Amino acid sequence: MSEGISTLERHIIIGAGPVGLAMAAALKHRGVPFDLIDAAPGVGGNWLHGVYRNAHIVSSKKATEYTDYPMPDDFPDFPSADQMLSYLTDFAKDRGLYANAEFNKQVVHAAPDDAGHWTVKFADGEERTYKGVIVCNGHHWDKRYPTFQGTYTGELLHSKDYVAPHQFDDKRVLVIGGGNSGVDMAVDAGRFGKSCDISLQSGYWYLPKTFLGRPLTDLPIWGLPIFLQRAILKSIIAISIGDYRRYGLPRPKHKIFERHPAFGTDLLNAIRLGRVKPRPAIDHVDGDTVTFVDGTTGTYDMIVAATGFNTTFPFLPEGLVDVKNNVVQVYGGAFPPGLRGLYLVGWAQARNGFGRLITPLSELYARMIALQDELQLPLGTLMESSFTQKLPTSHLVDPEKSRREIRLAHWILPLLKLRDKRMARKEKINADKSGLAARV
Repeated sequence: MSEGISTLERHIIIGAGPVGLAMAAALKHRGVPFDLIDAAPGVGGNWLHGVYRNAHIVSSKKATEYTDYPMPDDFPDFPSADQMLSYLTDFAKDRGLYANAEFNKQVVHAAPDDAGHWTVKFADGEERTYKGVIVCNGHHWDKRYPTFQGTYTGELLHSKDYVAPHQFDDKRVLVIGGGNSGVDMAVDAGRFGKSCDISLQSGYWYLPKTFLGRPLTDLPIWGLPIFLQRAILKSIIAISIGDYRRYGLPRPKHKIFERHPAFGTDLLNAIRLGRVKPRPAIDHVDGDTVTFVDGTTGTYDMIVAATGFNTTFPFLPEGLVDVKNNVVQVYGGAFPPGLRGLYLVGWAQARNGFGRLITPLSELYARMIALQDELQLPLGTLMESSFTQKLPTSHLVDPEKSRREIRLAHWILPLLKLRDKRMARKEKINADKSGLAARV
């Protein structure tokens, strides 16, 4: 914990994963006091405790690294979980973040008080009061399970709890979900289990990790308009993969990036090798037997639920922050209206690697958090009143578009002071009128 400065003058950062570390570094650079808190025994977030150890990133190291802290030259194009953890640990050491960090410290409640501060309670019973709360608790921890008609009596494993291929030994496995985690687990189960099927409710866009010898996320296409990106990626798919139906997979009914695509062709290769069998959506289950919507059946010892996660903030009072269909209803990606001192960072996902986005974004947010001290109204309230700001409708973010918006935001940020003065004056006038009317 930071020494010599009252917590009333500090912000608390909840979560020491990639986003929490970036925010901590940006606040330190700007001279904003903070405590960095995590329930885990160290930094790294999901890369420390939330992924199977044979996992690799799906976006390249250039698309994933902090823009001001490159990954080592000897790292491969797609580093492993252990390499990602060592990179994040080195970043925290290089930026001197451990001096402000506390680990094995779980936040169980954080709420605003009548004095405009935030009361934060911890699992060990300690209570502190902070100037503000910066939530960076990630989006890969609150497990979402499928619902079945009927009762399944075999083993049900969420992808979050997958550790290593030995969990599939001598088992007939059904994987539900065809995203990046579902693909990895289906491929492992196909190699190390007795058998593996994969059930898809709808089609996915499978993008090759590389094209013409380069990582796909490093190609110079990501700054183009979205319709051109989609056209180019469809051409790449046609050349390198072909029609998904040739692999027994359904064609996607949504546009690329309307949902998160899956990177890599390992599943397609496993299907060709006969190690994984595609199945449609599940109709019902009965014991260890699963009946699919096409009438076919299968018997399974284990179902792997690669069905994603819920976006939740269990330590915040219920109803304090609105979340619709896993999309947090905040302005500017982090600022809820009507709440001073609360910032929700990192709940969204950059669709081709967080690195190009999180460094400039954390620098902007640090500047805005410092600016809040000079404003009478919450940042989210000021942004809500702007016709240029709208609530998000998706958790997927276009990094290059966001980078352009971040550069523009630095130029127009001073205008928030003028808006704050006008709105505060208007609120005072309305309050005076209401008081006069009440007296009359």
